[in-house]
Amino acid sequence: MALFYRTESDAKIRKAETPSTGAPRRFRKTGVVAAAAAVVLALSACGGGASPQSDGGPVELRFSWWGSDKRAQLTQAAIAAFEAENPNIKIKPEYGDWSGYWDKLATQVAANDAPDIIQMDEKYITEYSSRGALLDLSKYEIDTSKLDEAALNAGKGEKGLTGIAAGINAATILANPAVFKAAGVELPDDKTWTWEDFGRISAEITEKSPKGTYGSAAYGTDEASLGVWLRQNGKTLYTSDGKLGFEPSDIAGWWAFLKQLSEKKAVPSASEVVEAEAAPLDQSGLATGKNGLAFWWSNQLPALEKAAGTDLQILRFPSTTGKAADAKLWYKASQFWSASSRTKHPVETAKFINFLANNTKAGEALLADRGVYPNSDVRTAIESKLTPADVKVVKFIDQIKGELGEAPAPPPKGAGAIQEIVKRYTSEVLFNRLSTDEAGKKAVDEMKSAIS
Repeated sequence: MALFYRTESDAKIRKAETPSTGAPRRFRKTGVVAAAAAVVLALSACGGGASPQSDGGPVELRFSWWGSDKRAQLTQAAIAAFEAENPNIKIKPEYGDWSGYWDKLATQVAANDAPDIIQMDEKYITEYSSRGALLDLSKYEIDTSKLDEAALNAGKGEKGLTGIAAGINAATILANPAVFKAAGVELPDDKTWTWEDFGRISAEITEKSPKGTYGSAAYGTDEASLGVWLRQNGKTLYTSDGKLGFEPSDIAGWWAFLKQLSEKKAVPSASEVVEAEAAPLDQSGLATGKNGLAFWWSNQLPALEKAAGTDLQILRFPSTTGKAADAKLWYKASQFWSASSRTKHPVETAKFINFLANNTKAGEALLADRGVYPNSDVRTAIESKLTPADVKVVKFIDQIKGELGEAPAPPPKGAGAIQEIVKRYTSEVLFNRLSTDEAGKKAVDEMKSAIS
């Protein structure tokens, strides 16, 4: 079994290949590439997989996820509900913050010590499943009839159904109405606004606000907003056969518009963008009232609203035409429930995943922490228990259903490096160290190398 060095972070481990990392806390936090991940995923050549048999005796399953303390509390409540119905199955929780999750998982997989149930991210599910690390859940009794089709398909690949969506969300722009009001600027009509409107409104807010307050946070430290931009211009981030779906000129145009926004002071300066990138969610420009608009995933609204201490509003992305359907949004699986292909208890593991996906008691425990519940029946059953902020998100997800574009191709192997490449070259452009064309050529070359 031969493995090969691919990324700069793996320079000390030249015979290993990297599983990628990233689950967006917000768009710009998605691309933390785990160096230790370089040592893993040689699974398919290292031995046998799971047996579909179970003896029905007492079983302990390990369940690994990343997230906040609140997520841990909610998830453990769901575990307790499952164990009450299945006294012979005990779930051992293993959780931590995002920064160390992928390094730890990579090491566990390499040591043949992976958790039975794994919270997986869209960017990396192909990487892990293609190496034989994840169980094909279609071979077990998991009901998928009530799941959103696009979210369900996101968990499918050449190795079968290796992930069940834990939640669905959408790329959005969130607005702080208090900032708009203080500047005397009206909130946009998100069904009709264009990118030109976005730039004009953002610059006007900056002009009419105290120094240090900007109309919008900058995009460019993420690949989600790049994906929206590309889709609106007839391109895609990835193709169905695992290649880049755009050319250097396409991403150069994306950066050229960002440069225009920066020159008009519609978004923060380059140094302020770097500073904002390092800030935690509760210190973000939107939460502190320093940005009128910002790029976030829909399921992040509740935490941001709590941090801001004021109502926030969910907006569709602007489009090139001023038509809502041309925003080309899509439903994204916020995370997946996956299973190790080497679990000794695949039947029980699948039973737990089926519970998380389809049982109302699981929904009552988890609520909307991982996004809007993909099971439509559970979503309806728990609506009365959701917070007002969560209800906003559910309503937005329902509102855009008829406007969605075609679901994007899943990220290929190596896609975990893309976020960091985007972020790095955005900085080069904003600091005027590279032209948009130069950055486009260099970035695309690196991206092609990462996913080749």
